[in-house]
Amino acid sequence: MAVVSDGIKPFLTHLSNIYLGNRFFFTLGGVAVLSALGFYYTFLFPVAVGAAILLLAATCYDLYRLYRITDLVTATRKLPSVLSLGDDLRVSIELINGGKAPLRAVITDELPDQLQVRDQRIPLALPARSRRTVSYPLRPLNRGVHRFGNLHVFLQTAWRLVERRLVARVPEEVAVYPSIVQMKKFSLEARAATPLGGSRQPRPVARSYEFDQIKEYVKGDDLRSVNWKATARRGQVMVNQYETERAQRIYSIIDKGRTMLMPFGGLSLLDYAINASLALSRVILDGQDRAGLITFSDKLGDVVPADSKPDQLHRILETLYRQQEREGESDYDLLYYATRRFLPGRSLLLLFTNFESNYALDRVMPVLKRIARHHSLVVILFENTEVAALLDESTPDVGSVYRKSTARRYLQERQLMALRLRRNGIRVVLTPPEQLTGQAINEYLRVKRKGL
Repeated sequence: MAVVSDGIKPFLTHLSNIYLGNRFFFTLGGVAVLSALGFYYTFLFPVAVGAAILLLAATCYDLYRLYRITDLVTATRKLPSVLSLGDDLRVSIELINGGKAPLRAVITDELPDQLQVRDQRIPLALPARSRRTVSYPLRPLNRGVHRFGNLHVFLQTAWRLVERRLVARVPEEVAVYPSIVQMKKFSLEARAATPLGGSRQPRPVARSYEFDQIKEYVKGDDLRSVNWKATARRGQVMVNQYETERAQRIYSIIDKGRTMLMPFGGLSLLDYAINASLALSRVILDGQDRAGLITFSDKLGDVVPADSKPDQLHRILETLYRQQEREGESDYDLLYYATRRFLPGRSLLLLFTNFESNYALDRVMPVLKRIARHHSLVVILFENTEVAALLDESTPDVGSVYRKSTARRYLQERQLMALRLRRNGIRVVLTPPEQLTGQAINEYLRVKRKGL
């Protein structure tokens, strides 16, 4: 194994950051043509030799100037504190040229592996003693930690014979959370849609399970609240009195099973459901209700009890952030168990799920009907926009006719699923993935206004 001395290492490091520019190779190609023509026209050969010497000298001088100037160039990256899943964001890069000569720059950022971008190239002019800020778009499609590497800045003088690479070592890690941008947007829209004055429909009063006191029975009290031990001890009918609860419990229930892995627009159905659940939770808390969360698949996932504490939204955000899809079939019996075990009273449940066929719905319909007997259940299903787009295509051949017929049959089956659920007393939202958040919030507001 060869050993490189300490004196040679810095030289090799500098050499690895030097590249010959396109203009050098174009000029060298012209010299080669002159040299070849010198075999036929002898007077051109000395011209080719002189041009080669001149090119070499100009390249060395350009390299000398480049090293004198570029040592005064600095680059920094400015990232948001967190990134938002599925939203178009911008990353800023600031370049400072402290030298007295203008430069041409090309920036390449080491982007996270999850983005799968390998051809980034941002050219810009960098005047003398100037500060320039450029930005590039970024749309993260995966939750989790994204690691940004170094910044590579390729610099040239006006001659563009040689190029030097400067490496700004600015590695950073930033977390991609469910769409905070979308959450803020729909929260503002929901507030704007709520009337500030005029008559309001009275808020339905729900029974609470928070104990207040034991009192004597009077006509009109709920017989289900009779405290039999206190009745036997006092010799008269005594009932438990509970605090009046006006804040309703609303749960977002997310199916993490195999059918939610289908991608649309770069995001899976699970990611769309996660983004919608976060925005919905914000609107619920703004409406003075209690927001909760349940996730499930072939195993029971996380359960965040419905509450309206100041840190509730943060708890839901962190829970949604760490959700991972599973490839097994979802167990709806586990979901029924969770609703009976963790939900103390009647609640509004918004179930984000996806059924591939009416046969799949048949298997879980009994469970959904049992859940709907104890809670107000809303099932949110997804429309396949790619299949719907096939209906707009022309039919020049038999194959296209077959595809169009299959697409129509598939969409009709989705409509039939929604109809069957409604006939069993279950509210349904059938929506394209891109409109999921708005449709889910509208359904919550609709149920709230009607006091259902």
